[in-house]
Amino acid sequence: MDRGDKNRNQEGDIFAKGHARDLGVRAQACVIDTPVDPCTVVIFGASGDLTARKLVPSLYNLYRNHGLPNRFAVVGCSRKTWTREDFQDAMERAVKEVEVGDTSKWSEFVRALAYQPVTYDSLPSYEKLATVLRETDENHKTEGNRVYYLALPPSLYQTVAEMLGQAGLSVEGENGNGWSRIVIEKPFGRDLETAVELNQTLHKSFKEHQIYRIDHYLAKETVQNVLVFRFGNAIFEPLWNRSYIDHVRIIAAETIGVEHRAGYYEEAGVLRDMFQNHMMQLLALTAMDPPSLFEAERVRDEKLEVFQALRPLNLDKIDEDLILGQYGPGRIGGEKVPGYREEPRVSSDSVTPTFALMRVFLDNWRWQGVPFYLMSGKRLARKSTEIVIQFKQVPHSMFRPVLGEHIAVNRLTLGIQPDEKIKLTFQTKNPGATFCLRSVTMDFDYHENYAGPRLDAYEKCLLDCMQGDHMLFWRQDAVELSWSFLTPIIDQCEQCPDPGKRLRFYASGSWGPLSSDELEQFIS
Repeated sequence: MDRGDKNRNQEGDIFAKGHARDLGVRAQACVIDTPVDPCTVVIFGASGDLTARKLVPSLYNLYRNHGLPNRFAVVGCSRKTWTREDFQDAMERAVKEVEVGDTSKWSEFVRALAYQPVTYDSLPSYEKLATVLRETDENHKTEGNRVYYLALPPSLYQTVAEMLGQAGLSVEGENGNGWSRIVIEKPFGRDLETAVELNQTLHKSFKEHQIYRIDHYLAKETVQNVLVFRFGNAIFEPLWNRSYIDHVRIIAAETIGVEHRAGYYEEAGVLRDMFQNHMMQLLALTAMDPPSLFEAERVRDEKLEVFQALRPLNLDKIDEDLILGQYGPGRIGGEKVPGYREEPRVSSDSVTPTFALMRVFLDNWRWQGVPFYLMSGKRLARKSTEIVIQFKQVPHSMFRPVLGEHIAVNRLTLGIQPDEKIKLTFQTKNPGATFCLRSVTMDFDYHENYAGPRLDAYEKCLLDCMQGDHMLFWRQDAVELSWSFLTPIIDQCEQCPDPGKRLRFYASGSWGPLSSDELEQFIS
């Protein structure tokens, strides 16, 4: 090796090491990049499942990863006549059950947990809570800043919001109050009318900037990465339109049944439970145009335009664009599971759909004529949430004499969960003398080359709320547009003389009520 080759190799090694070092620096991302205001998180429904499984474990994980403000407190509220020690003990058991990992800092974190019994429709209860919160502000130096998290049944949202307003707890900047924010979980109403009614009630006590309508799907890292993938790279965005894309599939498949949510699910069904929120948001992220700046309102403006472009389904021919199903008995993971009608608290003749496949179109310049297939269901073969971009066939096949007419198309898959990956499928030639093609996949694991802390969806949502960032939360106009599209569909399905006539049954552990041929025909 001459001196020039040696120097070039050394330069190459230096470049490679520098690149690896840069990757390492970027991988060691911190949980927060700006200080978080001191605050108190007030959890209504503190004795419930959501608090035990998600909220307190998420707050604890934020604490141990230095994601909470230096001065914070958590006040649990529910109808139970717990003491502070009862609440702390219950949350310690919950944190151990969900296996958050390192619990060595729990003894520090638990000092910030307090509890106050509340009767949800009693104003004196809230007046007592106001006194407790003022004492908490003094003891923990939280400066009157508060997040009110409604981990409650939707029927209580309006009651609690009104009581908070009447007790003066929603007011900002007066009587020692700092900022006040209220977090509500989906569903945001049952239809357009109830969504508008809920919003009007919220606005009696809270201004729009104080309201955080949470959709935890939006806070999944891989969902957020859809925006970065599309708008942070110059390769795919020029192809992201009707000229190159044949169709788009958005899939949210679950292996679980209704679990403990049967009472709610019987009233909701898959369209209210998944489509009005999660599926609509995944559609918006996939189809939206780029905002001029990565700012909350500009991003939400672009999502709104997607909902405005949704073409209403033809209700007279709704079966052409909508397939509904309900799971029956079957096997999941080799174990027998009951059908939906056999689940506790479910009617034996229930016509509630647990599966839906819907074809929608967007009437705009970018997507005219491109079908979007939205599919979600329970008790399906595999847990999987993904966005599949199916590109068009090559316009002219020069290989027709050798390969025939068909060449497998390119496909881009954005895996949300549990496979957090981006996969691109394309064609290459097989090695050897014969001219044969094979499909190969180039994939990227989302967590590759990253060694820093990871936030789950609820941790991200809680942190954003404390920081006052609305990026990943629903805006009311988008909620109303989403309901405007879905309400006529739901009414058509539920109010017909025989609402079960279009319901198809499928075995648990399958991929739904359609055979492979029926599915291919529906998507073709």
